[in-house]
Amino acid sequence: MINLYVGYDEREAIAYHVFCHSVIKNTSIPVKITPLVLSQLKEFNETHQDRSNDFVYSRFLTPYLNEFNGWAIFADGDMICQADLKELIGMADPNKALMVVKHDYQTKASIKYLGNINENYPRKNWSSVILWNCSHPKHKILTPEFVSNQTGKFLHRFSWLDDNDIGELPVEWNWLACEYEKNADAKLIHYTLGTPCFKDFRDTDMAEIWYDYYESAKKGFDQ
Repeated sequence: MINLYVGYDEREAIAYHVFCHSVIKNTSIPVKITPLVLSQLKEFNETHQDRSNDFVYSRFLTPYLNEFNGWAIFADGDMICQADLKELIGMADPNKALMVVKHDYQTKASIKYLGNINENYPRKNWSSVILWNCSHPKHKILTPEFVSNQTGKFLHRFSWLDDNDIGELPVEWNWLACEYEKNADAKLIHYTLGTPCFKDFRDTDMAEIWYDYYESAKKGFDQ
């Protein structure tokens, strides 16, 4: 079974559900999906004032929530999965603490969804898809109290790890729509500037793929 933790923000709840539908539709083995809902994380005191969504920091609780055992995937909720997550989990390297797509880019937009400021910074979007080796001893510090007291810079740059602890995933597993060119074959499409559920992003690059899964997810409700 694959343990998948997904970022959840009520302001884009439809994006979460469409993403989960795409995962279920394309994955060949059982997936246990856990939404990271702040109101349900009773031991986590979210005090950060610089978050653009509710799961900016809760993603770093994945090893803790997975009882510091085995492998788990974290993914932002504004994505579409077009591939079998069995393939992603199959790339797990036991010599690494975690694995990510190591993006190296400058954003094309200074403002993203809901008017949030979109700044450039080192390792931007590395943490939006994480293949976690939850058993790795260096993750033991990632308790709710520890995460709530760390800065975004510390957490999103994985500063508790050495560089050689961080493995690399193929870019197709976190393809940034609108930032990268169109790629209909991307395995995980990340609508990082704004999911097509927002009116300002309805007609952006690769939006038609999101809408295909949206229509598939609500099939039957219009009958």
